Amino acid sequence: MGKFNLSHRIVLPPLARQRSYNNVPHHMPSCFQPNGQAPISSTDKPLTPQIRCDDTDVVQFTPPRRLRTDEIPQVVNDFRIAARNAMEAGFDGVEIHGAHGYLIDQFMKDQVNDRADQYGGSLENRCRFALEIVEAVANEIGADKVGIRLSPFANYMESGDSNPNALGLYMAKSLNKYGILYCHMVEPRMKTLGEKSESPDSLLPMRKAFKGTFLVAGGYGREDGNQAIAENRADLVAYGRLFLANPDLPRRFELNAPLNKYNRETFYTPDPVIGYTDYPFLED
Repeated sequence: MGKFNLSHRIVLPPLARQRSYNNVPHHMPSCFQPNGQAPISSTDKPLTPQIRCDDTDVVQFTPPRRLRTDEIPQVVNDFRIAARNAMEAGFDGVEIHGAHGYLIDQFMKDQVNDRADQYGGSLENRCRFALEIVEAVANEIGADKVGIRLSPFANYMESGDSNPNALGLYMAKSLNKYGILYCHMVEPRMKTLGEKSESPDSLLPMRKAFKGTFLVAGGYGREDGNQAIAENRADLVAYGRLFLANPDLPRRFELNAPLNKYNRETFYTPDPVIGYTDYPFLED
């Protein structure tokens, strides 16, 4: 893959879970939102309150603050600085997170973005923020060290789009201008946090449009992952849940060995061990 020599085609995608052990507030939120500042977004529309996964209570989300147009260049620059810092820390490259309701996704999706400036309205305008970040990061550390993750079909945290096929295809084509190393897209069958579902849509048009390495993620197993590679629908396949439950997943796939079953109930719990580092290796 570019200048990188990979030993297999199995990828661990970005994952997240809670970090407040035993209900003790973590110190990092005070860094993320200093002085109680509201989170920034493309909009000031609040999220609908949601019931927690354990049905204990209802989560009330802090209303976001709509970024002013003149503030956006500084945010783009923050991504550039973050990429430079990652390289100085010894990383091989960076993956820009433009998926699953995070900030970049909030600009791209018309269910969220209700702006009337050059970053809202048309598809081109809504993708402007993402592409400015790609350009800034690629110029800073080199396009051959940059990837981006996108989920045009996903509707995480009310971040859906009315035409995800057009969105995904536009981004795939536009990324070619910057010559980045890879594009990592989430399959249409993974629209929510739940298990995969049937979908008439496909990432194949995006695969054909993007000229770099193409990664896919979303509900894959050993057999359909191999099939995706064999049929040239992807260059690499990412496995989140299976990798979480099987720390030696590449070895298990190689041997066609049995897999540990993941426990969804422990995906977003605060325990530092259970469901996180307690899954056994083959030799265990």
